[in-house]
Amino acid sequence: MASSNDTTVPQPPPSQGKLITVLSIDGGGIRGLIPATIIGCLEAKLQLWNIMQELDGPDARIADYFDVIAGTSTDALLTSMLAAPDANNRLLFAAKDLNNFYLENGPKISPQKNAGWLTPVMNLIGTITGPKYDGVFLHDKIKSLTHDVKIADTVTNVVVPAFDVKYLQPVIFSTYEAKSDPLKNAHLSDICISTSAAPTRGGLSREYHLVDGGVAANNPTMIAMSMLTKEVLRRNPDFNPGKPTEYRNYLIISIGTGSAKLAEKYTAPYADMVDIHAAVLFEALHCQKNYLRIQDDSLTGHASSVDIATKENMQALIGIGKELLKKPVSRVNIDTGMYEAVAGEGTNEDALARFAKMLSDERKLRCGRGISTPTNN
Repeated sequence: MASSNDTTVPQPPPSQGKLITVLSIDGGGIRGLIPATIIGCLEAKLQLWNIMQELDGPDARIADYFDVIAGTSTDALLTSMLAAPDANNRLLFAAKDLNNFYLENGPKISPQKNAGWLTPVMNLIGTITGPKYDGVFLHDKIKSLTHDVKIADTVTNVVVPAFDVKYLQPVIFSTYEAKSDPLKNAHLSDICISTSAAPTRGGLSREYHLVDGGVAANNPTMIAMSMLTKEVLRRNPDFNPGKPTEYRNYLIISIGTGSAKLAEKYTAPYADMVDIHAAVLFEALHCQKNYLRIQDDSLTGHASSVDIATKENMQALIGIGKELLKKPVSRVNIDTGMYEAVAGEGTNEDALARFAKMLSDERKLRCGRGISTPTNN
């Protein structure tokens, strides 16, 4: 079991390197197969670069290269699997395992005799009525895999937003805060289902009445940036987030779970606004290549559902992820909200290869081995 001492989790730059690295995963139920496919591609490219740079080689894992992994809703599941430690404080799962987990367990998590994933249901007057599934299978499955691992024990820092329906406010679970506030140090298995989490400290306890974090932040990118900035300020009082040069240190990959074509879902506007804000910020700082958003906003039919876990639909979602890798890098048009191809930046897979190079160089720098070639930020 990993220790919960500060030294077990990589310290955020600029204390050890020059970049602040973030992987953000939208919520989306069974559509998590889309980002899982893309993350598997990224890990493979990290392994290739690290063989070349004589680092971790085939043992390279996503959590070794990101200061924070953020995930919302059932994609807190992806976040937990990417960061959960084994008995030797190494990763329980490789990214290539994620799709297999969904394929094997998806039909049991959301049996087709019901209708809905582990998300809150909005009734006709807009109030939250509760989840469509009780989450017992998912909770037990994750607990059997991660045992008693709590969020303070993850190999790298994780951030998972949820929403407390009793107090009507967001609750952000993070490795950073769990280390200083035991009342937020919940089990990963509890956080994954976003329904219950009751950490205790001595005779004290706090009960959370939680639903899907997508109610508050379906795209957790800005929450992850905020938590990181807060932690960097705590550890390095000289850090000045008001300086544009500081924000240029951020390297962010934000992966969506797709959205229905021209749909007007209650979670979509927030995700779009987060992407717009991040895109404008990085463009204003002339470092837009440090922010990569991979999203498909044209899903139709069963693929646009969060809970159709048939074999056919799950394979189709994996196919959508693979097709996204072949599509050109796109950025959101601030005026239309639609994604438009960016000339001269190649495909999303090309961009992931470029990010893998920068992430590998950053890890080599942190390991004190220098950088073989300059990065192109």
